[in-house]
Amino acid sequence: MNVVFCVLSGFSVNIAMLIVCRTLAGGASASAQAVGAGSLADVWDNEERGRAMGIYYLGPLLGVMLAPIFSGALTNAFGWRSTMWFLAAYGFVTLVLILFGLPETLPRRKEHAPPADPALVVDGQPLSQAVTWLRRIFLDPLRIIKFFRYPAIQCTIWCSAITSGSLYILNNGIQPAFAKAHYNYSPWVIGLLYIPGSFSYVLSSIFGGIWLDKVMIRKAVKQGRYDSNGKLIVLPEDRMQENIWIAAVLVPCSFLLFGWVTQFGIHVAVALLATLSFGVSSMLVFVAANTMLTEFMPDDSSSGIALNNFVRNIFTCVGLLVAQPLLDAMGYGGLFSLLAGLCWVVIATCIWLLKKSSRRWREAMDNSMARKSETR
Repeated sequence: MNVVFCVLSGFSVNIAMLIVCRTLAGGASASAQAVGAGSLADVWDNEERGRAMGIYYLGPLLGVMLAPIFSGALTNAFGWRSTMWFLAAYGFVTLVLILFGLPETLPRRKEHAPPADPALVVDGQPLSQAVTWLRRIFLDPLRIIKFFRYPAIQCTIWCSAITSGSLYILNNGIQPAFAKAHYNYSPWVIGLLYIPGSFSYVLSSIFGGIWLDKVMIRKAVKQGRYDSNGKLIVLPEDRMQENIWIAAVLVPCSFLLFGWVTQFGIHVAVALLATLSFGVSSMLVFVAANTMLTEFMPDDSSSGIALNNFVRNIFTCVGLLVAQPLLDAMGYGGLFSLLAGLCWVVIATCIWLLKKSSRRWREAMDNSMARKSETR
């Protein structure tokens, strides 16, 4: 469906049709991130999952940073519709690779539940096939929201969500910042200015994921946690060591630097240093949050990632909507100072709460999920 809606986007005759088709295209492709992360959780052990998750999330984050470069070149050469044809072709190639190159990773369970009835039953009355189909498409996916009531899940997602929303405000702010009088760069040059951030994502995803695994293993070894077979017992909260505190400090510092540098028109290299710093720190947050969610919910890791995407994309949408009005009202220094304060308060508070209470919260969550599994 993503390919279909991308094609329809290219044939849009007005802005309303384009917005609707792009929204539907995004919705159709949203499951790929959750299912992909769930597949990684099925294949990789906890001790190596951070590295795998870091490399995996290169795709979504590099897309954010590289899209202005490719779209600028395509638009200048062939018009804006060419970007839609490119997305449709890319989506088709991805679909073929998934269908023929990605095997099922979920281990087969020994117990086999009896086949479910084709229709759902409410108050003893079977629903029609059409109603059942609509319910499974529009209502059943929203069941993931129930996991948000668990504090460990909630704190982890807040860290990811506030960083993601701020990321899109930063991306939206780069273009007008360097197009104004202080810099007056062309759209093509502005597109190239996204490269340092993209480069930092590559570095942070590769080395940050490895770092994430190492601090977790180090913590487990230090506390002497081994099972009867001599294998390390690692916990999700073990991943939050100096790595996550460094990220919590760098994110607001990057915003302060970028905001005031662009406010006063200081040399572009200093602003690009801020985007590089934010890229490194934000990737540390994203990889840690997503890896921890797969470990907090080992039997339903895709749902944890899907809930994270759900909340994170709400913040992203809000960030895209408010970025330009807030820039006009507050200026770069004011807006990015506000973002710096919000990110520091939210991320630091969530880290502190997780380090203090994560084990108790996780045990309560595991007991709750186990009771529900027994009653099914």
